[in-house]
Order: sequence, then structure tokens, then C-alpha cells
Amino acid sequence: MKKGLVSLVLSALIAASFTACSSSPTPEQKQSEAAGLAGAPIWVLDPSVEGGVAAVGSAQKSPGGIQFQRTEALANARDELARVLSVKVNNMVKNFSQSTGVGDAQTFEKVAQQVSKQVASETLSGSKQKAIWINPATGELFVHVMLDPESVKNAAKASIRTSMQNDEALWQQFQAKKADDALDAEIEKLAK
Repeated sequence: MKKGLVSLVLSALIAASFTACSSSPTPEQKQSEAAGLAGAPIWVLDPSVEGGVAAVGSAQKSPGGIQFQRTEALANARDELARVLSVKVNNMVKNFSQSTGVGDAQTFEKVAQQVSKQVASETLSGSKQKAIWINPATGELFVHVMLDPESVKNAAKASIRTSMQNDEALWQQFQAKKADDALDAEIEKLAK
């Protein structure tokens, strides 16, 4: 009887140790916990999907109710999808350095300024909610939205067709050719 009880206890301990090993947190779970998102699905921090384009949107708990919250989260996810597909970025960096004085009385000043503006404008068709999760600690709602792979392919084809017939695109191609020709001319001058 004691032998049976000992083997039963040993079996239970072995099973418990396997369960404990298998439940150690993955790097994604650790990252979720660090971001205050304990128990969040992987897609909350990594929305990528095989063969498609996806994004996550979120909305804080609201007196407007869950439908208002969901609508806001969907809008945020679609904004992110538009940025993934097409974004126009304007960037400006200014640097200023100045040294004045002589010897030990010399001073050095440096100023750096960076300004960036991003604008996305894209017509999304075929976007759909794939999953939803509400953070039990904060009530924040997360939605996982994806574009149908066929819609992404069609949008890319349309963008290429539009660009090929666009006067601005032709002007850019002309400017690139002109710059390339100027570079070739300078190289020829150096070779002589």
C-alpha cells in the first residue's frame, strides 16, 4: 500500500514539474506584462499576419459604452493600416554649432532641431475586425484589424497604375534621369 502511495505522489510531483516548466512565460508574455498588458493576446503587441496586412487599435474605457469604444478602436486601427500602406513623410533637421572666445574663455554652443510630419491618405476596402480583447485591469479595448490579402494586392496594382499615369510621377522620373545624367557628366570630367 505504501509503495502505491509513494509512486502516486512521485507521479503527481513529476506531472506538476512538467506543468510548471510548460507554463513559464514566453518573451511575448513578458513584454505584454511589462507594458501593463498581462494576459494580452500576442497580436496586441505584434499584429502581423501571414499573407496580409494588419494593425491594432485601442480605446480607453468610456462612458459612451463598449460600442463607442469599439468604434474608436477600429478607427485607430484603420489609421494605422493607412500608414502601413502609404505615408508621406516630411522631415527637416537643423544643426547649429558655434564657438566663441579664446583659450580658457572659449565657449561652444550647439543647437539641434528635428521636425517630422507624417500624413497618410488611403482608401481602405476590405478591412475587417479579426479579434477583440479588453484589458481586465484598465477596461481598455483592443481590436485586431486586417486587410484581406486580395484587397492589398488590388490596392497595390491600382497605385502602380495611378502612378504610371501621374504627371508628378513622370516629373520625378525626369528629375531622377536629369540628376543621373549630371552625375555621369561629372564622372566623365574626372576621368579626363
